[in-house]
Amino acid sequence: MTHLALDSRLKPLLETLPFPPAPGPNPDIFVDLLSSIISQQLSVKAADTIYKRFCSLFPGGTPKAELLLSMQPESLRTVGLSTQKASYVCNVAGFFQERSLFERDWNALSDEEILHTLTQIKGVGKWTTEMLLMFSLGRPDVFPADDLGIQQGMQKLYQLDLEGKPLRKAMEEIAAPWRPFRSYACYYLWRWKDAAK
Repeated sequence: MTHLALDSRLKPLLETLPFPPAPGPNPDIFVDLLSSIISQQLSVKAADTIYKRFCSLFPGGTPKAELLLSMQPESLRTVGLSTQKASYVCNVAGFFQERSLFERDWNALSDEEILHTLTQIKGVGKWTTEMLLMFSLGRPDVFPADDLGIQQGMQKLYQLDLEGKPLRKAMEEIAAPWRPFRSYACYYLWRWKDAAK
């Protein structure tokens, strides 16, 4: 991964910020996906509160697909889920149950295979799946170009006065030499942007 330091703009970040922590062993992709959906477009504090309330609906505090699918939408809304998010978490539960995905060895699948599988679920987009790949599965070469934090970080660090497709094209070109460790470069960009606040 030392070749990331060949990027003169990125090198100071690598030298001053802590190395990103590795994900925990044996991630529960089903649970992580529910958590990711619940946290969309919410502050960390609000997402945490709602997710804890959601988990309290299940014995032992761990969401189970069968019980989730048996719940009335009103029950899910009482813990803070919007109607749309209540629908999305049920979509995830139904998809995992129908396709027997709970015991799947996600580590045996490529990034592309996981993206193709999970983005078939209504409410699960590319960004959500990319976050799972990076934070749950520890995949080293994910580049979430649609992430607002990465866009803002690269605009600032590389002085990109661009938006839309031209910005994305420039970001892809800058990130190409980071392969096969683009995930790590993104971790540093996020940390650097947060530290600069």
